[in-house]
Amino acid sequence: MSKDGNEQLLAVISDAHGNVEALDRVLEDMDRRGIRDCVCLGDIVGYGPEPEACVRRIRERGIPSVLGNHEQGLRGGKYLQWFNPPARKAVEKTRTMLSDDSVQWLRGLPETLEFQGMLCVHGCPPDSVNKYLYTLDEDELAGVFRSYPHRFAFAGHTHELNLYSYDGSAARREEFWDKPVTLEPDRRYLVNAGAVGQPRDGDNRAKYVLLDREKNVLQAVFVPYDVMKTVNAMRALGLNEGYVKRLL
Repeated sequence: MSKDGNEQLLAVISDAHGNVEALDRVLEDMDRRGIRDCVCLGDIVGYGPEPEACVRRIRERGIPSVLGNHEQGLRGGKYLQWFNPPARKAVEKTRTMLSDDSVQWLRGLPETLEFQGMLCVHGCPPDSVNKYLYTLDEDELAGVFRSYPHRFAFAGHTHELNLYSYDGSAARREEFWDKPVTLEPDRRYLVNAGAVGQPRDGDNRAKYVLLDREKNVLQAVFVPYDVMKTVNAMRALGLNEGYVKRLL
């Protein structure tokens, strides 16, 4: 990334899932914007046809990342048993497409990460790799906010874009899709960052989140890419057709 980039911008990426075509377009978009700071919320691998290339991109750029459930699955044992049968096969297939060095690096990722005063986790704060935010009602979300002190927390895992805020007593869901959101100084925020490589929201563009720390503005970024290139690569490898159709 450019050494003359915008130091106020933070990019948050999640769930690339072995889709290097999508990840490359996102990284190019970040470069065009002059973004120097980026953090990854896990699931770099899984489902997609190019897990090794995705790991290489993240490592070469020195992007800090937390452990996703697919990285956790590479640890085997009980972690692998937590997956449903198709997802378990995807983890096992992914393992055959990764170098031993990449597997060791992925297995060693931390379950949580504090990045510039913000909390990062794959599933749900303060430290869950596997819990889905969409399973929580407003009272449970308020309890989540009370479990950590950070003004900003970021989570992935759902493959959806969502924004939650907390005023010290109650949590609420905020509108968050294609328009920038101005953040209120007296509220705390939990950001569900969508997915680079396996969206589940009906829009197959790659997505990431951009936080302008000077203007206090949060924005979802939508990045088109050659979906059929990834689809054809997945089919050539005989990967699960259900995961292929999610991209279509």
